[in-house]
Amino acid sequence: MSLRTIDPKPVSPVYGPVLSWRVGWSLGVDLICETSVCSFNCVYCQLGNIQRHVYERRLWVTTEKVMQNLEKSDWEKSDIITFSGSGEPTLALNIGDAVRAMRERTGKPTLILTNGTTLREAEVRKDIADSDKVFVKIDAASEEMFQRVNRPVDGFSLSNILEWTKLFKKEYSGYLGIQSMFLPANVKEVEALVELLQDVEPDEVQLNTPKRPYPDDWYLPSRGSHGEVPYPARPLKTISQTQADEIEELLRERTGLNIVSVYQGAEAESQK
Repeated sequence: MSLRTIDPKPVSPVYGPVLSWRVGWSLGVDLICETSVCSFNCVYCQLGNIQRHVYERRLWVTTEKVMQNLEKSDWEKSDIITFSGSGEPTLALNIGDAVRAMRERTGKPTLILTNGTTLREAEVRKDIADSDKVFVKIDAASEEMFQRVNRPVDGFSLSNILEWTKLFKKEYSGYLGIQSMFLPANVKEVEALVELLQDVEPDEVQLNTPKRPYPDDWYLPSRGSHGEVPYPARPLKTISQTQADEIEELLRERTGLNIVSVYQGAEAESQK
């Protein structure tokens, strides 16, 4: 399926800044920018159903084009440069080059959001080690739930992701975060998640719930969408703030790790 956009301007691999509850004003960098391409097809993805559900590393958008579009953006207003966008950013062969170029030009810290499937490759681990922050997605504590929620391409397992994340952590001197998306379906795995987090020992654990709607189709604006969206989409079931508070307290007490919650961010924003 071809890329769809409701914006008549030429498609740019640089978008935002958008306000993130985790990192402040974030300038997005989309190294795919073609259609949605990912090795996961998560049931809650803000991009909707992934159009190219593959594990394929190649060059989609040149670093030169990214830097050209950077100059047309409001990057000075951002707190951080985030590599995410239209799928799994580490599938882009130039992820390392783009991170280094962004840091050199802007002086801003960089962040990579990843599902961890490419961490098995030494070249990828080396490239993304240049980023100030890396956030890895871990939504499940069992293989059954991993396959049900994250729907990876064939050949990937939860044990793979955990093994490669721990390997990356040994080689990485930056800030490692674990993103956990909680839905009514996986809340029951919180106790088991404690053991996984204790094993990985990240710098931070981020508790999220799918507040972004699920698009009926692939629309480019979904890569940075927040709140109401100008395209057909449906809301997803979320956990309540009470449930989030209970999960946060349990994980903090049992792991001793730094725990942050999307509900904390929403509460702080509402008090401004």
